[in-house]
Amino acid sequence: MDKISKLAIIEDGAIIDKNVEIGPYCFISQDTVIGEGTVIEQGSCIYGKTSLGKFNHVFSHSVLGSIPQDLKFSGEDVELIIGDYNKIREFTLFNPGTKGGGGKTIIGNHNLFMGYVHIGHDVLIGNHCILANAATLAGHVEMGDYVVIGGMTPVHQFVHIGDFSMIAGASALAQDIPPYCMAEGNRASLRGLNLTGLRRHVQRQDIDALKTAYKELFEMKKPLKDAANDLLESSDNFYVHNICNFILKTKRGIPYERKN
Repeated sequence: MDKISKLAIIEDGAIIDKNVEIGPYCFISQDTVIGEGTVIEQGSCIYGKTSLGKFNHVFSHSVLGSIPQDLKFSGEDVELIIGDYNKIREFTLFNPGTKGGGGKTIIGNHNLFMGYVHIGHDVLIGNHCILANAATLAGHVEMGDYVVIGGMTPVHQFVHIGDFSMIAGASALAQDIPPYCMAEGNRASLRGLNLTGLRRHVQRQDIDALKTAYKELFEMKKPLKDAANDLLESSDNFYVHNICNFILKTKRGIPYERKN
């Protein structure tokens, strides 16, 4: 406990594991759970029922678990759940869930949240994601794994972003982005596959299959969901099936420029 500053305010009831560091002028609520090896730097505040797993690093003046910025919120029991090995940089704001969204905001493992990032209520984030400075996620956004969102990019509520996708900085995203794709612009639309990200994790033959599928889906005149259904029948590739199933399930639509 000698790694916990005497200038920190920790309410009775907080569960703090071994080897946790808490800097001066932090506030830790009574319902907080902090896992082994986590570092909370000076001036950060953790409110409500918030849990952090192992070996997270929360930089100074972050605010985690403060009540949702949702006028429908009326004090119900809600949670913010953060996994392991996340880096949460300065002046970030993470909100818990709401009753209407299941009551939980859930963040996975090995993510990097740069300065001034906002994670809204009921957001679900996978693993190995990067959100650059001042990226903002509205309520109910869902992100897969290995997603990259550029700085100063807002994401509309209820948007879904698939695995290995990338949203360029200073974009404004209002519709769903399928896995493995890259989007840019205000409003953001598809600009092709995220080949740089794919090459780090996906085999060459699978990338080639995705290139062919992308052309069939977004560069031909066939209606998008018809093209997705046809590819599901004609291809046995795992990654092609993922992108097609995502398209068939979208509720906000896919932003792309249709060919004449």
